[in-house]
Amino acid sequence: MPGFRVTERSMATNTLANLQVNLQRNQDLQNQLSSGKMLTKPSDSPGGAVVAMQHRSDMATLNQYSRNADDGMGWLNMADTALTSASTQLNQARERVLAGLSSGTSGSAEAREAIALEVDNLRGSMLDLANTTYLDRPVFGGTTEKGIAYDANGDYQGDQGAVNRTVGSNASVRVDTNADSVFGSGNNNVFHLLQRVADDLRNNPSALKADLADIDTAQKRVQTGLSGVGSRYNQVSQMQQAANNRVIDVRAQLSDVEDIDLPKTITELSLQQTAYQAALAATAKVVQPSLVDFLR
Repeated sequence: MPGFRVTERSMATNTLANLQVNLQRNQDLQNQLSSGKMLTKPSDSPGGAVVAMQHRSDMATLNQYSRNADDGMGWLNMADTALTSASTQLNQARERVLAGLSSGTSGSAEAREAIALEVDNLRGSMLDLANTTYLDRPVFGGTTEKGIAYDANGDYQGDQGAVNRTVGSNASVRVDTNADSVFGSGNNNVFHLLQRVADDLRNNPSALKADLADIDTAQKRVQTGLSGVGSRYNQVSQMQQAANNRVIDVRAQLSDVEDIDLPKTITELSLQQTAYQAALAATAKVVQPSLVDFLR
């Protein structure tokens, strides 16, 4: 079998090529150590790059769920505050009706007028609460673009649309509050009721007993609405916590794919540098001086 002639030039070329590979590996390790990442470009690990992209997409989705939940809790917080105050206002209105009933038809018109004025003030406060807004949108107005849910007459100006927020892969929660369910509808809503109470105090005290029953019904409606808001708030809060916990898990998985093992990388770099120095020393011994070197 014929032999192959190995020239000084081919030996030098191969040696240089091997040193370049060694040096490139050294540089790659230094880049990983300085960036803290094993993946700096898709070619570093095509499979790992695909997994990392999926994890980043999942994190973006989960972070959006969390932001949606923040917005939803803002809506529900405003509704909760408004309905809590509305319940207090209705209790005060009930006390005024009882005061009117105590004075009865024999009470002075001036006394009933004073109570009626207090009821008028309570009605105004209730209207302000019903027009509570979050980011300039009425929380009891549905999807209306108007700035109010009720006008000064107590007539509804919103619509029956629902404001929903997606807080999970299969979880969409309504964050506004249906006005009819908490304040009543049409001429039977709480604002017309309070107007009727004020009129009866002035002109028809005998009707106050029926008004008292209506106020109790309105109070139960507000309390039911308040309970519903609290339930939805808890649901949104729990979904946000679940999304935040999942983000932590996905971030850890992404770190497993992208980030370096620091002690391992430092050790590999040290070994690689040692190997490179040894290769340089070995090359200096293996590659013999050429004829030109002898002639110098």
